Amino acid sequence: MNLYRDKISLKTTSRLQIIDITSRISQIIKKSGFKNGFSILHVPHTTATIAVNEGDPDLWEDILEVLTRLVPTDAKYRHNLKYGGTPSEQNAHAHILNCLLNPSITIPFIDGRLVLGTWQSILFIELDGPRVRKVDIMVYGV
Repeated sequence: MNLYRDKISLKTTSRLQIIDITSRISQIIKKSGFKNGFSILHVPHTTATIAVNEGDPDLWEDILEVLTRLVPTDAKYRHNLKYGGTPSEQNAHAHILNCLLNPSITIPFIDGRLVLGTWQSILFIELDGPRVRKVDIMVYGV
């Protein structure tokens, strides 16, 4: 099994945002030249994450609303008090959500195509934007 490494950069535009990166990951799989294997995607940020879910922007809004209800952006967290700033600069909620979600996923590919269900997409989830972010990709294959 061989290794190919790459990364993508994203510029988010909202505090909470979901971006479909499926096509960009598919391009990296093709660029690797491997036919079969698996890809590991990792978000090296403590206030962002990655997931596999349906590629529906209405669902994404629902997800972001539920995440905000679970961990409100404007609650009084000790982390926020420690670092001060305005409410829009406080980001304890994003760190907490990152712990509840997962910063890495593994997705197999066969015949050069990601193995995803009919409605599945790879979603980058911004929890403290807008920011410039990256996703590291390691592709193992033959």
